[in-house]
Amino acid sequence: MAGEIDLVTVDRLRAAVAAGFAELRDGEILVIDLTEVTFLASQGLQVLVEVTQAAQQRREPLRLVVDHTRPMIRPIEMTGLDEVLALLYTVEDALHAPS
Repeated sequence: MAGEIDLVTVDRLRAAVAAGFAELRDGEILVIDLTEVTFLASQGLQVLVEVTQAAQQRREPLRLVVDHTRPMIRPIEMTGLDEVLALLYTVEDALHAPS
């Protein structure tokens, strides 16, 4: 994902995540790279929570990659979701993080 995730674009995020889950094979990890996201509205936060819950229910590992220097991390931190979401700072870290 890149650019803004807001009311207009949130369905693209939802569709991309659904496609990612559909393509997962046993033992694979779904990594959502948000490092190019410049703005994250509340609708985007809601989708991140929903996909995290779906991954937990499916018992499938999910990792979110964020650029901690971008402003989009602020809503995640302000809402306390940084304590709930599996956030990492590089795709490499996400691929090798313990489940």
